[in-house]
Amino acid sequence: MPRFHAVLFDFFGTLTQSVRRGAAHDVIADLLGCSTEALVEVLDGSYYERASGFFGDAESTMRWVCAQVGVRPSDAAVRAAVASRHRAVRADTRLRAEAVPVLAALRRRGVRTGLVSDCTHELPAFLPQLAVAPLLDTVVFSVRLGRCKPDPALYLAACHRLGRAPADCLYVGDGGSQELTGAQRVGLRPVRLAAPDLARHMVFNADHDWDGPVLASLTEVLDLLDPVTVG
Repeated sequence: MPRFHAVLFDFFGTLTQSVRRGAAHDVIADLLGCSTEALVEVLDGSYYERASGFFGDAESTMRWVCAQVGVRPSDAAVRAAVASRHRAVRADTRLRAEAVPVLAALRRRGVRTGLVSDCTHELPAFLPQLAVAPLLDTVVFSVRLGRCKPDPALYLAACHRLGRAPADCLYVGDGGSQELTGAQRVGLRPVRLAAPDLARHMVFNADHDWDGPVLASLTEVLDLLDPVTVG
């Protein structure tokens, strides 16, 4: 059994349950003066540009979205829409029941943990409020690094911050953004989480052809590690 000194996790669909846009996103469209359908079309089509911070901060990004939809809301409406989107993404985010116990168990074993997430501006803002935050030794957000998975820079940044070589790290993700093959290319040991709820998960650019190890539950991560402290 490989002796992993660190475990890197994806966030959405891995530490969280499957993600779907809830009704709160309708409020954003109302504030901007456009249809939800038009807003979602632009959001989906620009996900990787927004997740790499290409359009600037949250307010600048929202203004760019407005231009694509063809609306010109007031400054106050844009600010309100940014705040509403923060609340909507937060409402869509539900941690897996096993996320905290698994992270806590890894910490007890002396295994370092990191988060590598493709995300827009909302996650860095609310992650500190979540129960998993104090159990993560490092976090790498695409929107802050300026790159999205499967770019090697995200994985290597996490490994560097943890002081571990890629070969010493396990990577766990649902397979969005070609993250598993990307992790494999830089020398990490990737496994795919295929929990039943992920059949309904909102995902972009998935690793559909992944033929490597698969887990049915996040708790199975612990079975891949030595049962003793690894230091």
